Amino acid sequence: MVMENLFDLTGEVAVVVGATGLLGGALASGLAAAGAAVAVLGRDHERGLLRVGAIREAGGVAEFYSIDARDRSSLHGAHQLIEDALGAPTILVNAAGGNDARVTVTADTPFENIDENDWRANFDLNVVGGALLPCQEFGGAMAARGAGSIVNLTSVAAHVPLSRVVAYSASKAAVLSLTRFLAREWAGRGVRVNSITPGFFPSEQNRTLLFNDDGTPTERAHAILQHTPMAKFGQPRDLIGACIFLASRRASGYVTGADICVDGGFLSSSI
Repeated sequence: MVMENLFDLTGEVAVVVGATGLLGGALASGLAAAGAAVAVLGRDHERGLLRVGAIREAGGVAEFYSIDARDRSSLHGAHQLIEDALGAPTILVNAAGGNDARVTVTADTPFENIDENDWRANFDLNVVGGALLPCQEFGGAMAARGAGSIVNLTSVAAHVPLSRVVAYSASKAAVLSLTRFLAREWAGRGVRVNSITPGFFPSEQNRTLLFNDDGTPTERAHAILQHTPMAKFGQPRDLIGACIFLASRRASGYVTGADICVDGGFLSSSI
């Protein structure tokens, strides 16, 4: 018996929202390497073009579309262009989002003093733009066609209360809940909805929390590594395998509503 390639995405059209970021960009490249034609969506025009150039240089197919994931009309316009250039999307990866700096570092701010507008900014970024609107725009079209796979990025902060990121934690928990809701809602319409929970991955957004100016780890970084059984931070490439698995209808055709932790064991660790 000849074993089919469970992870071949040839013929698939993948939309990666937030692909101009570090993690989203790595996922876009990984999906392209697996054979998918990739729509690179994000706000940073320069990074988007660089990502597309790298994918094409490696032999893949990709196009960049400048969008604001929090703007429904922006997503809709990109959707039309993607269908014309690459075909109807069959995979959606939601990698947009992050920490709003105003509410991230709140070690000295009592919860009752957090500004509600800052709180809303986190939910607008991580829930509305990070899941709700892209799922409505692209996932709704997949459900109408009867096939598709959606992968949302959550965070270990969605599972356990982490200091300094209360609004971020709450917003990512909402993404995890929305993932499970949509998995149930769209299972009968051929769309699988799953999530990946990344652990701690150094990025532009959290670098100052993890590293001092001289590049040495901060006290917070030491605390994180002590709580991580693998005793190291994640690298963007560490997320690619889980994403391809969830995107592939051959590999994970009976998987929906699942959350895969890629965290070096952080969530499995206790005292």
